[in-house]
Amino acid sequence: MSNPFLSIVIPAHNEESRLPPSLAQIDGFLQKQPYDAEVIIVENGSRDRTHKVALDCAGEYPYLRVLQSPDNLRGKGLAVKQGMQAAQGDWRFICDADLSMRIDELVKFLPPASDGYDILIASREAPGALRVDEPEYRHIMGRVATYIIKAAAIGDYEDTQCGFKMFRGEVADDLFAVQRMNGIGFDVELLYIAKRRGYKVMEVPITWYYDTYSTMRLWDDSVKLLREIWEIRQNWRRGLYG
Repeated sequence: MSNPFLSIVIPAHNEESRLPPSLAQIDGFLQKQPYDAEVIIVENGSRDRTHKVALDCAGEYPYLRVLQSPDNLRGKGLAVKQGMQAAQGDWRFICDADLSMRIDELVKFLPPASDGYDILIASREAPGALRVDEPEYRHIMGRVATYIIKAAAIGDYEDTQCGFKMFRGEVADDLFAVQRMNGIGFDVELLYIAKRRGYKVMEVPITWYYDTYSTMRLWDDSVKLLREIWEIRQNWRRGLYG
């Protein structure tokens, strides 16, 4: 497949149990679509059998590719960048392995819904969004992160950190060529650059299902986010984003 319509990039860290059912759901969705698609799993520093499980799944799904991040490098941002730069689709979708957004909502991120936009980001806060089974403390943690982002970096969006985002192919080529953040701040970095380059971004309300596996930590992640936002702003001032 040289030029699929859609690429789905899945960063995977310790996902041996969740990958098979999630890929089965993705396959069921793709089998109903009129376009060609590819799925790219990027294994990143797992301590379990994620890589082996992914390779086994690749034997079942011919459109699936498996990549690994270098042994000495870690981070979701790195895995996403690696997958996006390997992707060839006209549209390229970042997809969390837990499918906390059901895969059939992907149609909200593609034409005709995406007409006129360069980037579409899933939102758990936009009007019409719905959160299912989320503890109140977890929602508060998310709002703290959003407050930090809006105050220190980008005030335009209610939810930059949701793990489902769509990019037009040429926009992905542009942004991921200059992305530098490997950690929690990579979403903010991409949107920060996109805004300053004039790309059109839309928040898409989704139904989001809380996953008890979440490892978000309020204090530690907030400090990391502030540090990385400062670094993003310094990178921009220094002209490091091209």
